[in-house]
Amino acid sequence: MGPSVQTNDQVVVEPQHLQQLVEALARRGYRVIGPTVRDGAVLYDEIASAADLPVGWMDEQQAGAYRLKKRPDAAIFGYAVGPHAWKRFLHPPVVQVWQARRNGKGFEGTHQSQEPTPLAFLGVRPCDLHAIAIQDKVFLQGPYVDPGYRRRREDVFIVAVNCSQAGGTCFCASMGTGPKATSGFDLALTEVREAGRHSLIVEAGSPRGSELLAELPHRPARDEEREAAARSLDETATHMGRSLETRDLPTLLYRNLEHPRWDQVAERCLTCGNCTLVCPTCFCATVEDVTDLTGKQAERWRRWDSCFTMDFSYIHGGSVRYSAAARYRHWLTHKLGTWFDQFGMAGCVGCGRCITWCPAAIDITEEVRAIRDTEQKREEPGNGDA
Repeated sequence: MGPSVQTNDQVVVEPQHLQQLVEALARRGYRVIGPTVRDGAVLYDEIASAADLPVGWMDEQQAGAYRLKKRPDAAIFGYAVGPHAWKRFLHPPVVQVWQARRNGKGFEGTHQSQEPTPLAFLGVRPCDLHAIAIQDKVFLQGPYVDPGYRRRREDVFIVAVNCSQAGGTCFCASMGTGPKATSGFDLALTEVREAGRHSLIVEAGSPRGSELLAELPHRPARDEEREAAARSLDETATHMGRSLETRDLPTLLYRNLEHPRWDQVAERCLTCGNCTLVCPTCFCATVEDVTDLTGKQAERWRRWDSCFTMDFSYIHGGSVRYSAAARYRHWLTHKLGTWFDQFGMAGCVGCGRCITWCPAAIDITEEVRAIRDTEQKREEPGNGDA
């Protein structure tokens, strides 16, 4: 056990001591979820030890392309993000809402009341940290609180990992969501690899983070180590794979609801819904009621849904967004426009997943740029109406 650590203190923990971090979380009763390599990607799943982490792996990401390959070093967090988002643990893809069984002439309803095992998230990127905060606002604030989300979200221990390498489709710097975590974490790690040095600069972001950190072997960070961590983050911010101009973004989209670009992107869009499935903030769901053949039992299930499906916007008489252009326009305009009206913030954190995992390689930053460029050309001298 090391000396006590105060909130916002920066200390150095050697990589080999990550196992003690995992063990300390397990002793506190947490189910530890972290990044691991499976099925050719870095996925988030339950980990039993630090050996399950993706040591020595990196990802290459471009529009419609993801490839995992070995690194020349033993970096632990030397990847960007995979297809999974942390929302699958807080807002699961399938949840039973209630169940009813026939009891004589009536029915007896039951609700899931089992308390979930507390979760510890190890390896949360700053963009995903912002995504969790967005879903907190959606599910926990306002007059309608989701009780299941609240139970799962309570007491989650978050170990954030600052980004020392930008991905090919990342644009978190444009969205103000990275590459450094600024709040919402219990511990934040910055992996430093330079001049033969490999260490973790760790900052406590809460009293319980300070308490846990004091149990790990550590020492105060030296000035040159803090400077190395800062340089790494600055380098990442200047080497984003994508960028997005956010100035006047909602009104830009509102002014261009009939822009021809929507029809152009619809010629490529498969309306498969991949972008909404991998997005860390999308929260739409549908409700299904099922019964058994005997009529003795009924269940209600909530499942993830997507605004790209025809059924999502179906009302009596048909879908109100029957074309691919209408559905793509709705998704992008909601993410970057009307989300501000609903929740006071953007619905995009710049993680780039929707770009990487789109089979048609559609790029949200490219679509916004095309609309903005058209407006700017119209405003140039000589291009206005006579």
